[in-house]
Amino acid sequence: MALVNVAAREVHCKLVYYGPGFGGKTSNLLFIHEHAPTAAKGDLLTIATETERTLFFDFLPLDLGSVDGFRVRFHLYTVPGQPLYERTRIAVLSGADGVVFVADSQRSRFRDTVLSFLEMERILAAQGKPLADLPHVLQYNKRDAPDAVPVPVLDLRINPYHVPSFEAVATTGQGVFGTLRAISKLVIGKL
Repeated sequence: MALVNVAAREVHCKLVYYGPGFGGKTSNLLFIHEHAPTAAKGDLLTIATETERTLFFDFLPLDLGSVDGFRVRFHLYTVPGQPLYERTRIAVLSGADGVVFVADSQRSRFRDTVLSFLEMERILAAQGKPLADLPHVLQYNKRDAPDAVPVPVLDLRINPYHVPSFEAVATTGQGVFGTLRAISKLVIGKL
């Protein structure tokens, strides 16, 4: 749930990038942090180990101006996608105002992508936030892969609510800001 600070005239919203391990969640945040205007962003926190890029989460406060006299700040998080870290994913999803599901388009990762989506949906339902009621978008990442699953197949399996979806190559920035703009508009619209 968004945090409203009336005295400071600020609204803080939590956006979570969710998806399978090594699907491109951290790459999204790295690209946003590198290319967002300096005045609009805070520090990027990344906790990594030797084998995994995100042990806990990435956090990027991003100032996107004001709405009705209130400054809106989005706090972007990613979750670790590896199966071992389900409890961390549960904790990070708690209180999310919006979700970006980052799908790995590679055919070899299709099963992991579908399972990750189903897990996210299950966790949100257990938290009393059915995915159908939560602002969310899909990002079909790694579209440059030679074995990329066709978009209609991805839509069939992981877009049951027919939300906006974006083709992306997060490492180059393709689709990254389009995805962020779409989820930001949906969250602000829900506020």
